[in-house]
Amino acid sequence: MSGTPGTPESATPTTAAPRKVLSVFDAVMIITGIVIGGGIFSFPPLVAGMTGSVEWMFGAWIFGAVLALVGALCYAELATTFPNAGGDYHFLTRAYGRDVSFFFAWARVTVITTGAIALLAFIFGDYMSRVLSLGENSSVIYAVLIVIGLTAVNIVGLRASSRTQNVMSVLEVLGLLFVVVAGFVAPAATGAAPVAPTGDGIPALFGTALLFVLFTYGGWNDAAYISAEVKGGSRAIVKVLVLSLLLITVVYLLFVASLLAGLGFDGLKASKQVAADVAQKAFGSFGEKLIGAIVALAALTSINATMLVAARVNYSLGQDWPIFRFMGRWNARRDAPIVALVTTSVITLLIVLVAAVNEGGVKFLVDFTAPVFWLFILLTGLGLFVLRFRYPQVARPFKVPLYPILPIVFVCTCLFLLYRSLVFTLENQAIQVAIYVMLAGFVVWVAARLKKSA
Repeated sequence: MSGTPGTPESATPTTAAPRKVLSVFDAVMIITGIVIGGGIFSFPPLVAGMTGSVEWMFGAWIFGAVLALVGALCYAELATTFPNAGGDYHFLTRAYGRDVSFFFAWARVTVITTGAIALLAFIFGDYMSRVLSLGENSSVIYAVLIVIGLTAVNIVGLRASSRTQNVMSVLEVLGLLFVVVAGFVAPAATGAAPVAPTGDGIPALFGTALLFVLFTYGGWNDAAYISAEVKGGSRAIVKVLVLSLLLITVVYLLFVASLLAGLGFDGLKASKQVAADVAQKAFGSFGEKLIGAIVALAALTSINATMLVAARVNYSLGQDWPIFRFMGRWNARRDAPIVALVTTSVITLLIVLVAAVNEGGVKFLVDFTAPVFWLFILLTGLGLFVLRFRYPQVARPFKVPLYPILPIVFVCTCLFLLYRSLVFTLENQAIQVAIYVMLAGFVVWVAARLKKSA
């Protein structure tokens, strides 16, 4: 490893830096927008089928929320102790040095985040095409247009972007509540819901169901990326993490309960588009079309929020590595890392175009790099222990309650998810995708080291 962990040499000094311009409400809306994406509209039937009963189904959703909250508390300590636009990248740099954090940033920049944005752009395109088709390649056209459009919004600046995000997140939550109302006013489903048999223990597929649940909660840790831009100090960061997760959990539980009320347990398991089925049952074809717009809005909101935080990882990478110097500039007038943002969008558009000629390409890239993602989240969790040992004298405005129990729970959860994602990729014989991505990162890392020593 080069240098001393926690004191990386910047590739270039910048005269501008992130400013505290986000309120708690702004930050909560950003995190809510990231987390509430297409997953909540897709995964409830899978979770119901894997758990096999109403009790275990709700148990999975509640347990997933608790695990996400534990992770949020760990990130709250890291984000309040070491606030930085780099988020995980910065924590990994301090804990292990720049070389480890470089590979994390590389994975996010090349596939994980950009692939997720591209996938959401296709979800947006699919559902908008139901509302207004643009022809044979409607989904692709919508995907390209929305990436370009939201890039322009973010280039205008953080204030404009956060205002846009606030409006979209509020509309997104209202849209989910519309489905909740539809579920409860729809004609009651017939047939008794299955009850968990006593003495049978945990369902065999409960762990797999938990993977899908945690996917829908994914993104709560992105508050760390905007920690340096939230007004109110460390207390505000903790509020953002806790309030956003509580809001999301309440909305999710109401959403699943409404699906159960409107479709019944068997109907929920069998449904391919739960929200559309509930809305159609309650309000007819109008409700079915409206839900298409709501799902498109959910994807749109997640794209904007994910794009906002992704650019900040690129910015941190540009700050630390000369080979990426072009991304390490912060535009003081716009309150945004413009070049880093454009880089994110260009890579995203390339992935969109590749996926357009290779059906399922985006999902393939996102799903099969999951082991890389969970590996680095695991390292961040372990980094909490490393940083407490390495920097005992640093003031910690917030400390994880019940230390070290809760961080150990978080680390064990990450280990489990890493294991499950590895099993998944090995079963599909596609682990090589993640390996190829990281090998490419290794080549760039060698080039960066040579450039520095030259």
